[in-house]
Amino acid sequence: MATAPEKLLLRLEWKVVRRLDGRLQGMHRTAHRGSGIDFTGVRAYGDGDDARHIDWNVTARLDEPHLRVFTEDREVTVWLVLDRSASMTAGRPGRGKHDVLAELAIILARLFTRSGNRVGAVLFDTGMLRVVPPGTTRRHVLRIGAELERTARTRGGATTDLAEMLDAAGRLARRRALVIVLSDFIGEGDWERSMQRLARRHEVVALRIVDAADDVLPEAGLILVEDAETGEQLLVDSADPLLRVRFRAAVDEREARLTAGMRRARVPVHRVDTGRDLAEALVEVVARTRDRSA
Repeated sequence: MATAPEKLLLRLEWKVVRRLDGRLQGMHRTAHRGSGIDFTGVRAYGDGDDARHIDWNVTARLDEPHLRVFTEDREVTVWLVLDRSASMTAGRPGRGKHDVLAELAIILARLFTRSGNRVGAVLFDTGMLRVVPPGTTRRHVLRIGAELERTARTRGGATTDLAEMLDAAGRLARRRALVIVLSDFIGEGDWERSMQRLARRHEVVALRIVDAADDVLPEAGLILVEDAETGEQLLVDSADPLLRVRFRAAVDEREARLTAGMRRARVPVHRVDTGRDLAEALVEVVARTRDRSA
């Protein structure tokens, strides 16, 4: 009998992966700077060559400028940073933020591994980090899916520590990599410095998973509201004009802080709503990434 991750992967391969196959290469286009990674030799310097790649030892020995030559590595290691903390449980049953994150992670893992790339995952839940080392096979994608299912069963009340998530990815990604952060970016802590450090060494893309419940306070009279991160509960009058103004101001402040932090880190952030078709959302992400790197 097929496991839950196998059933999910089969469904996503049929509904989404086939539509996207070969279209996500633009997501890591800017990760290649043209000089490559693997050194293969030297050659004589010519007009138009980049002087920064001159091999000065060979140049001095031969008394003629020579360049170090590299082969460009088109394969890339991808790290998925997956936020499974308490705030990711928001949303309607079967289509909450954690459901969308799981589907996005499996789609991305399958697409990149089909192209021969290695994909690893860092999962944050209940205050703990879980790591799936990079791999290239379909079985490896199922392993990531199994870890996602495991964290879905064990989610507790831990808050999102974005800085720890990003620092962990930086420690694990030893070579230049594509790091895709999937989170709602709701949480405390100074994550901006960690994001900047990560982006200096790697290509970083943020997929921000959003549900309507994050931004809208329903007018339903007295309601029990719960902080998605801390679990703190409070009975409030949702029709209170002052409360609604304060709620809107808090949402706007969170949006402005996120936008400014990502801009300073020079990391593109793409909004993925829980009700959105994921294939369309990812095609849009690729198009915006290409426009940014053009």
